[in-house]
Amino acid sequence: MKLEGKRILLVEDEYLIVQDMARAFTAAGATVLGPVKSLADALRLVASSGPLDGAVLDINLQGEMVYPLADVLMNRGVAFVFCSGYDDHVVPSRFDGVARCEKPISPEQVAKALFGLPD
Repeated sequence: MKLEGKRILLVEDEYLIVQDMARAFTAAGATVLGPVKSLADALRLVASSGPLDGAVLDINLQGEMVYPLADVLMNRGVAFVFCSGYDDHVVPSRFDGVARCEKPISPEQVAKALFGLPD
């Protein structure tokens, strides 16, 4: 997995999942923003962070759905994936084209879904 120069936002409220992903992405050369575990913190970070290459979004953040952040990212043309244990029917149809990764998932699988990286 090669992610040199990529700026990736991690939005996840499960510590172990996000720490493994942050370590793996950093080791692959990415700059990791976050991780953040609340919708409000994620929105603030996106507003102040400059350009992003991608984002990994947990659907449910401490009881709040991440869709407002997904709308912001979509409007900015930022690639993102949903990582969740939820079924596909929970995701609004406006996100039909967005990749969904079911937990548990490896950082390599997430990077592949996010950037279309080869195996």
